[in-house]
Amino acid sequence: MDIETLERMLAAGKDSALLRFGLGKSWLDAGDPVRAAPHLGRCVVLDPDYSAAWKLLGKAWLAGGQPQAAREAWQRGLSVAGSKGDQQARKEMQVFLRRLDRDSPALLAKAG
Repeated sequence: MDIETLERMLAAGKDSALLRFGLGKSWLDAGDPVRAAPHLGRCVVLDPDYSAAWKLLGKAWLAGGQPQAAREAWQRGLSVAGSKGDQQARKEMQVFLRRLDRDSPALLAKAG
């Protein structure tokens, strides 16, 4: 589904974690992490156990220049993925956190 259709569904009151995930992913894929992050943030409020949403939320925050927010999302996502047995999401978020640790000085300088 395209972004406009998803946005119309949201405007019509059909809010859900799945819809917010779809919107967040669509905006992120479109290169707009600033518009993606609020949808993904709402997704994890609606469904705190949605490990894939935590993973994308971290990606949106990082792409939007918010490395600390990305770290917090991925750390929360690791906990969720671990408790649900979602090993793939857990492994990916571990890699993202390692990269963030490696690149932190440059990212923090860029964000600040």
